[in-house]
Amino acid sequence: MQPENSTTAADPSMSSKDYYFDSYAHFGIHEEMLKDEVRTLSYRDAIMQSKHLFRDKVVLDVGCGTGILSMFAAQAGAKLVIGVDMSNIIDKAKRIVVDNQLSDKVVLLKGKMEEVELPVDKVDIIISEWMGYFLLYESMLDTVLVARDKYLKPDGLIFPDQATMHIAAIEDGEYRREKIDFWDDVYGFNMQAIKEVALTEPLVDTVDAQAINTTDCVFKKIDILTVKKEDLTFTVPFEITCTRRDYVHALLVWFDIEFSACHKPIRFTTGPRGKYTHWKQTVFYVPDEMAVDQDDVISGTITSKPNEKNPRDLDISIAYEHDGQNGVTTAALEYHMC
Repeated sequence: MQPENSTTAADPSMSSKDYYFDSYAHFGIHEEMLKDEVRTLSYRDAIMQSKHLFRDKVVLDVGCGTGILSMFAAQAGAKLVIGVDMSNIIDKAKRIVVDNQLSDKVVLLKGKMEEVELPVDKVDIIISEWMGYFLLYESMLDTVLVARDKYLKPDGLIFPDQATMHIAAIEDGEYRREKIDFWDDVYGFNMQAIKEVALTEPLVDTVDAQAINTTDCVFKKIDILTVKKEDLTFTVPFEITCTRRDYVHALLVWFDIEFSACHKPIRFTTGPRGKYTHWKQTVFYVPDEMAVDQDDVISGTITSKPNEKNPRDLDISIAYEHDGQNGVTTAALEYHMC
């Protein structure tokens, strides 16, 4: 979840990481996440339908926020739930736990997961809602992996434990003209200098499923029980096939999440064919529209890596080739997600 609408005044003593944690103290962000029923009900169902797994277990909630997942775990029968969060929201979460008569089972600790000391040596289950835009934006999965490697028992479980990333192409001419081509003529002035920057910034928004005009390709799968931090920096291939005669204005990325440890696995998608989620989808506009025909192929590679200056940002590169009936188009694009 991307922090937005922070009202905190600039403080020269605070780093970008400090602002990241501070942003999560603002209630509007938690309201948006809690009202995302796809997100919250998937977690609730995965936990409450797995009482046989949670009963009498020790659970760690990484980035517990308001404590909602910790309380689900307590209701599911866990004997101890430890929630950890760096944000000041945890001060309210502690009161919420007391107000819901769960303080005998839920213990909340304020601090960074990498630095806090838990009251136990090992935990049976880790729960966390770590996903960001483009799945990996904000790099909170890194923190989950730290907790996994330090505290999870060898036969322990993680909720959720599988993530899958998809890419497709879309026709988006009207919105592209509004957001990108707008800079060509701003009240009679050429502002292409801003257009160049706008093209490097992925757009997070909801996309109409009918705009998709290619097949989709799974380009990255993540098993959270086994993935290593270095695996989250990657260059992988993709190939999509056009499904109609149309124009391609952008590439589109979304992700799916699975709780495979459940007796009957629970899944949800953030894609345009699913119900709305606050993650929406990530749109990467291409510099020039592509005229495509049915069965044309667009193939290439997608690279994702943390930004060197602020690891919570992402540097994303997409190189592609359109092998069309009227010729071949190639491009190599650089995007910065901040």
